[in-house]
Parts: sequence; structure tokens; C-alpha cells
Amino acid sequence: MGLGGYRGAVTFDRITIEPGKMGGKPCIRGLRVPVATVVAMVADGMSAEEILEDFPYLEREDISEALHFAAAALLDGEFPLLRPA
Repeated sequence: MGLGGYRGAVTFDRITIEPGKMGGKPCIRGLRVPVATVVAMVADGMSAEEILEDFPYLEREDISEALHFAAAALLDGEFPLLRPA
């Protein structure tokens, strides 16, 4: 699923949001693994293999969809950056 130039609705089959689980944060397949955790692990330089080793119940496709979800969320929102004084 490419997001280049994306400006429409995208379906995420592996991302769930449940108000009573993990504070309603987007998670992977109803598990207690927030999308933000997976994205942070990738940002910290962890490989897919390392992530899957830490979370053996995840699948490679979960990591990919978490990254696509984060990209779509950024495309849909405005996030002003604060500059140091």
C-alpha cells in the first residue's frame, strides 16, 4: 500500500482501536501492543527481526501496517514544531 500523494480513506486491517484497551490508543490486531511502540522501535533502529523476537506474537505485516498507519496519521494532521527560544 503506497501513500505517495494519498488523500483518501485507507483501510487498516491490522490496526484496532478499543476504548477500554491501552487507553484507546491504536494497537496491533487487538493486542496490547500500541502502534506507537512498534514505530518507536523502528525509529530506534531495530530491524523487523529484532522486533519480532521481542514480540513473537507479531507478524512482519503488523510492522509494515503500523508504519503505514503512522504515515497516514501524519498526512491527515497538522503538527506544529516548537522552536527553541
